[in-house]
Amino acid sequence: MFEALTDKFSNIFRSLSGRGRITEANISDAMREVRKALLEADVNYHVVKQFCKDCQQAAMGAEVIQSLHPGQVMVKIVHDELVKLMGPVDTRIHYVAPGPTVIMLAGLQGGGKTTTAAKLASYIAGQGKKPLLVADDLQRPAAIDQLITLGDQLGIPVYSERITDAVKVARNGIKHARETDRDVVILDTAGRLHIDQDMMTEISNVARTTSPHQIYLVCDAMTGQDAVNSAKEFNERLELDGVILTKLDGDARGGAALSVKAVTGKPIKFIGVGEKLDNLEPFHADRMAGRILGMGDVVTLVEKAQKEFNAEEAEKLQQKMAKGSFGFDDFLKQMQALRKMGGMAGMLKLLPGIGRQMEGLDMDDREIDKMEGIVHSMTADERRDPDIIDASRRRRIAKGCGRDLTDVASLIKTFKRTREMMKTVSAGGLGGMKGLLSGRTDMFSAMSSGKKIKQRSKRKRVIARKGKKRRQ
Repeated sequence: MFEALTDKFSNIFRSLSGRGRITEANISDAMREVRKALLEADVNYHVVKQFCKDCQQAAMGAEVIQSLHPGQVMVKIVHDELVKLMGPVDTRIHYVAPGPTVIMLAGLQGGGKTTTAAKLASYIAGQGKKPLLVADDLQRPAAIDQLITLGDQLGIPVYSERITDAVKVARNGIKHARETDRDVVILDTAGRLHIDQDMMTEISNVARTTSPHQIYLVCDAMTGQDAVNSAKEFNERLELDGVILTKLDGDARGGAALSVKAVTGKPIKFIGVGEKLDNLEPFHADRMAGRILGMGDVVTLVEKAQKEFNAEEAEKLQQKMAKGSFGFDDFLKQMQALRKMGGMAGMLKLLPGIGRQMEGLDMDDREIDKMEGIVHSMTADERRDPDIIDASRRRRIAKGCGRDLTDVASLIKTFKRTREMMKTVSAGGLGGMKGLLSGRTDMFSAMSSGKKIKQRSKRKRVIARKGKKRRQ
């Protein structure tokens, strides 16, 4: 997300880096480019105008003008103003006692509301609560079945009735939650157009009857300004408590994320960053500003790592690294854990400065599938001690998994390099960790280079055949 906007900001700050100091003239030039970048990202025009004005005023301070690092100073100023624009944010869900806490989701048709209801239920269950999903979308065919299926996947109960009265279903769902000792109710209401008065009246009636403790609007970030306009309309009818932006992992230009708080006054509570049911994150304005400016998001990376990596397993792994007994089975466990953290590409994007280095690399997580296939074609002895894999074993492994010999050779080479880096990490602390992170990039670079080697070899064979024909 925000790749285009990040690139434009990087170019703007790079153009300032060669200046001796910040002047009114180069501030004006930079703000002109910032304004253009934000408008192209579909940010609301009035928001852009005020944002650039605030940045320019902050940049004209005496301390800034005397700075010898104008590019760095402007990054700091724009970062701070982005945080102000999108925040402050309170991502806590305020539960009531006695329960149940009632949360109603509203939104336009096709905004991902039903999936978001399931994601939110999963997030709440992770906080030790017992949520109940209520299928109150009685307009869209199969919406009830979809929510029941998602609930089954999560092990979370779903209340449903095959009737047409949304108010009655919501009221009965809350009653059912009290009877079954569920402490949170999530109402998945029908998607609607904000110009559809009948549908807007229906959701207003549901809200008035059930008195939800919190109402969240689910917006598709890829709709840009339409998401902001719909949030404004819904807020006038429902008094929203916050917004959940979906599909921020897609080609969203970022306009909705940067505009919705300023236009509606309602905070972004959560963001959807993938299709999986655990791909819902609390929104943090400072972290988002860092991602937009290419500064990474190490805090989110650490939180994901703490969630996926077991402390006991990590200690065993460290002992193996210290002894030099790290094998392919351990290697695969690490790759699978990284996949759960959002994939290699998603993880590296959270590291400061790494995103730019990834350009041109094949970071597709299908490479992990390829690795698994190769490793599973090895014997137990080969996985435990890769040093015994000679040329004949490589040929057998390649044949067993249906891969090219260069793929097998590339993986073994990458594994040995990673094993050495992990040994360095075990002995060298933070300095070793930097080497490991660069090694992760090298690992996928090596996998990509395997493809390039095959392509070059194929080109050479074609050229050789053509040359032979000409000689004949």
